[in-house]
Amino acid sequence: MAANAKDSFQLKGEVYASGFKIEMKNQANRPLKTIKAGTYKIKIEDMARTHDFHLVGPGVNKKTSVSGTTETVWTVTLRKGTYTFKCDPHASMMRGTFRVT
Repeated sequence: MAANAKDSFQLKGEVYASGFKIEMKNQANRPLKTIKAGTYKIKIEDMARTHDFHLVGPGVNKKTSVSGTTETVWTVTLRKGTYTFKCDPHASMMRGTFRVT
C-alpha cells in the first residue's frame, strides 16, 4: 500500500487549537533550530480557527488561513538565512525561528 502524501515529509509545523502554541519540528520530532539548505516537504497541521501558520524567510512567504483549519504538505526550498514561523494575529507571543546553513 502506498504511503499517503501527507505522511511523507521531512519537517512539521503545528498550530494547536487550544492555547497559544506554535512549533516547527524536524524528522526526529524535536524543535527545529538549524537545518541545511535544500528542498523540503513540510507538513503543516493548523488545527485552530483563531490562528494561522506563516513561514517567512529568504524566498519563502507561505501561510494558512486564520479562519480555517488545514492539514497540508508544502514543498519549500530553504536557502541560507533565518526563517520565522508565526501566527499573524498573535505574533508577539506565537513565533519561533530557525537557521538554514
